[in-house]
Amino acid sequence: MSAPSRPRPSFLNVHPGQGFAVFRGLASPVRLRILELLQRRGPMNVNEIAASLELPQSTIATNVQVLEEAELIDTQLVKASKGQQKICTARYAEIVVRFDAEPADRRDDRIEVSMPLGLYTSCHVFAPCGLCSTEGIIGVLDVPDLFLDPRRMQAALLWFGRGYVEYKFPNNAKVLGAEVEALEFSMELSSEVPGTNADWPSDITLWINDVRIGTWTSPGDFGDRRGLYTPRWWKLEGSQYGKLTTWRIDATGSSIDGERCGPATLAELGLDRHHSIRLRIGIDEGAEHPGGVNIFGKGFGNYDQDIVMRLHLRRRRRAGR
Repeated sequence: MSAPSRPRPSFLNVHPGQGFAVFRGLASPVRLRILELLQRRGPMNVNEIAASLELPQSTIATNVQVLEEAELIDTQLVKASKGQQKICTARYAEIVVRFDAEPADRRDDRIEVSMPLGLYTSCHVFAPCGLCSTEGIIGVLDVPDLFLDPRRMQAALLWFGRGYVEYKFPNNAKVLGAEVEALEFSMELSSEVPGTNADWPSDITLWINDVRIGTWTSPGDFGDRRGLYTPRWWKLEGSQYGKLTTWRIDATGSSIDGERCGPATLAELGLDRHHSIRLRIGIDEGAEHPGGVNIFGKGFGNYDQDIVMRLHLRRRRRAGR
């Protein structure tokens, strides 16, 4: 049930004065082994973790609860053949203890916005293409004009062979008059081919405010097993899940899952001049591997999320300092 390989999510900075729950979560060899396993293997349920680590299920359940409280993992209850099972996902690949920064409430230095998959503001797509909700297919497959169907608001999975979709996120940092230190986008992606093919590379590119951020090459269109959240009605021959990718832009450049992908910096995005942040996802016309894209939203794939934007704000110094 666990994903075969999972790219790294974003990192966590912890200040000694505010990270007690995190330090407690890390202060156990068992919990460290759980985090390492989840980072290496991807989402797993409690029984899978217990079997992999050769430990009692009760021991794993207790330590998973501590990791939940520390917000070091995400968990989700999903239906199983008998009752429910808890799926665990590691949140961070890198945790840094910062002694060189002022402590700040986490809510004050990060703004997170989740964008429903169907709320794109513009699109230009080519077949094969389609939209579906958690209940069924929206409209007719392989008809690009139907990407303008108002029912797209219900989309939980969309795909196209070439082209792009674009979203407008609110620039809440400008509203607050706050300076942005880093901008992140997190989304689950895969290649797109009729049917599925694990060996079908596709160059998927992101643009922000018309600035090219970088390209991630998806290795394939995954259909070897049903996605953890993919509805039962969706045929097994169709795309089942993708890989969670995290794109980060700061003053030094751009990265994908912690690996540098391009020179674009925050300064080039002009966040202080725009009331919105425009995110475009698509296949560049000059792509070496134009293998299409699947974008998975809430209710499909391995990660129960839509497209997430995080604005990391520069911490305000305390008065008198």
